[in-house]
Amino acid sequence: MVSQRLKERTGLRHLIGNSSVFLQETKKIPLVAACDTSVLISGETGTGKELCARAVHYLSPRAHKPFVPLNCSAIPVELVENELFGHERGAYTGAHMAQAGLLKQAEGGTLFLDEIDWLPHLAQVKLLRFLQEKEYRPLGSTKVCSANVRIIAASNTDFRLSMATGKLRADLFYRLNVLTLNLPALRERSEDIPLLVRHFRQKFAHEFNKGSIEIAPDVMQALTLHHWPGNVRELEHVIKRAVILQENGALCVNDLDLPTNGGNGAKSFREAKALVLRQFERTYIQALLLAHRGNITRAAQAACKNRRAFWELIRKHAIDARSFRSSEPLSDNSHPHGVPHPLSVR
Repeated sequence: MVSQRLKERTGLRHLIGNSSVFLQETKKIPLVAACDTSVLISGETGTGKELCARAVHYLSPRAHKPFVPLNCSAIPVELVENELFGHERGAYTGAHMAQAGLLKQAEGGTLFLDEIDWLPHLAQVKLLRFLQEKEYRPLGSTKVCSANVRIIAASNTDFRLSMATGKLRADLFYRLNVLTLNLPALRERSEDIPLLVRHFRQKFAHEFNKGSIEIAPDVMQALTLHHWPGNVRELEHVIKRAVILQENGALCVNDLDLPTNGGNGAKSFREAKALVLRQFERTYIQALLLAHRGNITRAAQAACKNRRAFWELIRKHAIDARSFRSSEPLSDNSHPHGVPHPLSVR
């Protein structure tokens, strides 16, 4: 059991929840941290992937070294390699002086690559080489550099779907896929919502000098029934706005800024059921197509549905079955240089 003092120091205190599906993943963090190898973290936007990555770092023997985060989707394609590996003076127009990349800055510590499937394929190849050899070459340099850095990567998209659609190289995925953490969506652990609400209320009441704030019962009901597409981050922002704008020391349902309020902040049973069903259908169909490499007939048979009905489900959810026809990576022997082409997953 992680002590409270250690939780305070590492940021684990920000990973709030008592639901079994949540604890099933977070209890792995100390074990994952102790093993000095790469980690993959999956979870929807706002589920706390960076918090988990920080917890892994600060519970590890690398805790006294830097934790360096990079959101790969926020860096222009032409600058990604420079950001990761750095450059020498004169490497390109405007490079008047050498600059260290994030690998150098993270020496001895951890480099967290969020949305790794947004990395350009050439950068993925170079990252793969670093993972294999612990070596890299700055732009414009003839010198090979080494770095002692742990890589933690994350994505809000299923990694195997990213491979199937060609966004993520299969060889990079299998190199990174040593230890994994899968963070559940907030709607999958709705019993944690009251705990989170009370935490955020206390946090923002203190931050904005609001004093004691009561929460009306209908507020908790509305928040618990909301779908939360933005997960914990969205809940945090909703409570923050409500705390800032409240004036009478009590939060009521009218203080909540929920896009689907509809007067009471909750979906009807029919609406909520339909939403969950749509999400299940899409995920289930994608998983079958991935398992059967885009073969609709075989996927339909596995689902015990006739091909026409299964095809209608594919159309209903606007799924491109063709993108799943290349889901298995080539073996190292299938390419003359032992490394598959960026799109060569079959």
